[in-house]
Amino acid sequence: MTRTQFQSNLQEVQENLRRYALKLTQDTNDADDLVQDTSLRALTHRDKFVSDINFKGWMMTIMYNIFLNNQDRVERRRKIFDTTVDILNVPLVTEGGYSTPDGAMNIREIYSAIDNLSEHTRTPFKMFLSGYKYSEIAEKIGIPEGTVKSRIFFARKALQKSLRDMR
Repeated sequence: MTRTQFQSNLQEVQENLRRYALKLTQDTNDADDLVQDTSLRALTHRDKFVSDINFKGWMMTIMYNIFLNNQDRVERRRKIFDTTVDILNVPLVTEGGYSTPDGAMNIREIYSAIDNLSEHTRTPFKMFLSGYKYSEIAEKIGIPEGTVKSRIFFARKALQKSLRDMR
């Protein structure tokens, strides 16, 4: 497919993409952003389109995948930052944790122990702590998902051993 044909097909499906985006997001601004992201991704990866595949279906698949990735990102952020908590009325921790010098020392020891892990276990473990799923870690690092699970398991075991004094 030539570049002109590709751009023509892209323009023809814009209204269909917008309707689908509205159905997915339930918000006009988010839908417009999703259509724009989808169009950009399609243009960037134009060389991956196979001529005998339904162009509209290909575009809808790209859109759905972007939507799912965005949802995962929002969900991960929501888990890390709980927006339902009233920060003005959070009870203070009096023993352990960050609020005491001992607690701060323990946190520093934990981070130090994590940093002392070998590179091949530290990277997947830190990504897991940041909220990445096993499959996402495997994809980013370029190793099988089972290997990611094993490395995280070994990182946990090594941390348990090195931090045993803290209990």
